[in-house]
Amino acid sequence: MAIRNIREMGDEVLTKKCREVTEMTPRIKELIEDMLETMYDANGVGLAAPQVGILKRIVVIDTTGEDPYILINPRIVETSGEQTGNEGCLSVPGKCAVVTRPNYVKAVALDVSMKEIEVEGTELLARAICHELDHLDGHLYVEKAEGPLQDVHYDDDEEEEEE
Repeated sequence: MAIRNIREMGDEVLTKKCREVTEMTPRIKELIEDMLETMYDANGVGLAAPQVGILKRIVVIDTTGEDPYILINPRIVETSGEQTGNEGCLSVPGKCAVVTRPNYVKAVALDVSMKEIEVEGTELLARAICHELDHLDGHLYVEKAEGPLQDVHYDDDEEEEEE
């Protein structure tokens, strides 16, 4: 496993639509392992393949620090409610902005065995699913920001997690 470089806003790869994954290969497995390691190293709760320069429809999400979701070719099939709050991104370091997202999201995807799974989430998990799937279509949260980007201020003993 390896920590990969996270692409930052302004990098053209972050504006491109990703291609579907058609089969699980050793390279895809290695990419997923690297994405998890990169996300944890950066104190993130989610990471999409284009953020490490790979135009594949793969995201990893872990909002609890216990059991990450690995979503291949994910798509949102249901949303409800609304939440508004600060959102950050590993590709927009040190910044955050207010964004409104659904409070409930249901997504379908393939897991690492290429079997269909369903993921349902509320609050942070719902926000993370929407945020990471936006990356797969070449969109950053800054496009949905309600107002200007703000500097992230960390408490001395507490680091804010970014998606």
